[in-house]
Amino acid sequence: MAPAVARPVRTFLLVLVCILAVEVLGLVSARIAGSSELNPWYLGLVKPDIQPPGRWFGLAWALLYAMTGAALGLIFASSATRGKGVAILLFLVQLALNLLWSPLFFQAHRMQDAFWLLVAVFIVSLAATWRFWVIRRLAALLMLPNLAWLVFAGVLNWQIVQLNLNGGPTISFGTEAAIPPR
Repeated sequence: MAPAVARPVRTFLLVLVCILAVEVLGLVSARIAGSSELNPWYLGLVKPDIQPPGRWFGLAWALLYAMTGAALGLIFASSATRGKGVAILLFLVQLALNLLWSPLFFQAHRMQDAFWLLVAVFIVSLAATWRFWVIRRLAALLMLPNLAWLVFAGVLNWQIVQLNLNGGPTISFGTEAAIPPR
């Protein structure tokens, strides 16, 4: 393969592998945590008016994971060496923190801790995006929708905390939710 052709193919493959890896990790985190609109505990929570339909969350995360995975792949494929390791490390830290959110919120029912985790995810994601900008601007641009979503998710998470100050519904025998008064 000629060098002029090899580089785009290598970039494409790195982007594809990173997208698949991030998507699979996101799916595993969501499945382990039981994060869906069918979660009995989640069904019993009082939701804010800005809450989109549940089906939008899966679509949004699939798109965001694809975009951030593509961004990571572009950084891996970049010929830049200065700051590349730090950029990749920041990305991996924000991804790990992000993947912890679903188990913390949906499984452990720690809504306020989940909010503060989102704040940390945003800060590390912002730092990763800034480092990506220095290395490859397209990679940073691919991270921007994730930052916007994290702000929205943070607002939504905070409103759910405020609307469910008693800690949310209690689950008896894992099937019924006692819905708190509105």
